[in-house]
Amino acid sequence: MIIKRREFLKISSLATASLMMPNFLKAMTLDEALNPSQKILIVLQFDGGNDGLNTIIPTRNDIYFRERENISIKNSLTLNDETGINPALSYFKELHDNGELSVLNNVGYPDPSKSHFRSMDIWHSASKSDEYLETGWLGRFLDEECYSCEHPTQALEVDDMLSLALKGDNNKAFAFKDPKKLYQTSQEKYFKSLFEQHHHHEDETVSYLYQTLGSTINNAGYIFEKSKAKKTTQEYPNSKLGKDFKTVASLIKSDINTQVYYLSIGSFDTHVNQNERQEKLFGEINDAVKSFVADMKSNGVFQDILLMTFSEFGRRVSQNASKGTDHGTANQMFFISGGLKKKGILNPLPDLENLNEGDLIYTEDFRKVYATVLKNWLQADSSKVLGWKNGVYDFI
Repeated sequence: MIIKRREFLKISSLATASLMMPNFLKAMTLDEALNPSQKILIVLQFDGGNDGLNTIIPTRNDIYFRERENISIKNSLTLNDETGINPALSYFKELHDNGELSVLNNVGYPDPSKSHFRSMDIWHSASKSDEYLETGWLGRFLDEECYSCEHPTQALEVDDMLSLALKGDNNKAFAFKDPKKLYQTSQEKYFKSLFEQHHHHEDETVSYLYQTLGSTINNAGYIFEKSKAKKTTQEYPNSKLGKDFKTVASLIKSDINTQVYYLSIGSFDTHVNQNERQEKLFGEINDAVKSFVADMKSNGVFQDILLMTFSEFGRRVSQNASKGTDHGTANQMFFISGGLKKKGILNPLPDLENLNEGDLIYTEDFRKVYATVLKNWLQADSSKVLGWKNGVYDFI
C-alpha cells in the first residue's frame, strides 16, 4: 500500500507528541501511582537570551550604571547590600526573603557560542562547544533511569514540539500543548481508523510512524484523564505561562508518574527597547510562579518541587544604540523550592572589570548544575548521564 503525502503529514502532526522510541512497541501499563516521596523537577527556559545583569542587579557597581546609562535598573528590590532584583520579579524577592530561592550567578561554558540555535543545543545536550550530540541531558536521564520503565510519561513538555533536552536514544518525553485538545485530536475517527488499518505496514518507516500514532492515541487519553482528575482550585493568570503552570499543577496533584516537566517563555532577544520587553515577560513569569507556588504549598508538596530556570546566554555588558543589549555569554540561574539546603545568592556577582571583549567570563559550568540536579534531586547517576565528574553543588 502506498501512503499519500497528505496522509503522512496529518499523521506526523499528531505523532510529534510521541514518546518512548523505539520502546513504544512493548506493553505499557499506565495505572501505577507516582511515589509520594519522589522529587519533581520543573525546567523553565527563558528563550532568546535573557539579560542577566538587568535581572539580578549589581546595585553598587559603577561600571554597570555607566555602561547602561539608559537601561540600568535603578529601582531594584534589595536582596542584600550589593544585590537587587528587577522590580517586575517582586514575588522572587519574597521567595528570597522566605529562604525559598537560590541564585547561581555567572553560569556558562568554555568557548561560548552567541548563536541562539547553537548555544541552546549546547544547553539542551550538555555538550562541549565543539561537540555535537543528538540526545539531550534529560533524554539521557530517561534512557538511564527508565530502561525498564513501564510508563511513557516520566517527562512531559508543555509545548507543540519536543525539545532536544528531552530526547534520548531509546526514550523521549511527551510534548503537548493542552491535554484536552491533544485528546480530542487523538480521538478523531480519521486517526484511529488509520492506525487500525495500517499499523502493520510493510514499509519500516511508515509502520514506525503508525505505531507512534497508536502510542500517541493511547497516552493522550491517559494524560487528559490525569489532568482533569484533580483540577486545581488555585487562581492562575490568563497568560500562556499561567495556563501552562496550571496544567502542570493539575498533573502533579494527580497520580501521574511524571518526574520532569519542561516549560518555556520568550522571546528575551532584547536588541531594542529592552526594559519594556523584559518587564512584560518578567511580569508573566512572576504572576505564574506566584500562583504555582501557592498551589504547591496548599497541597503540601512544595518541599518536593524544584523549579529551575535558564537561558541560552546572557547579554553584553554595555547597552547598544537602540536601548537594548546584544548577545553575550554568562548568566544566572534561579532555583525555587521548599527543599533548598542553601538559600539566597550562592556566589559572587559577575566581575565587570574582567571582561572578554565586552562579555562576561563565566565562573560556573552549567554541566555542574545539571550534575547537581541529577544526583541530588533526581537521584540519578549524573556521571553516566553527562560524563561529568567534576563535582556537584550542595544547595539542594
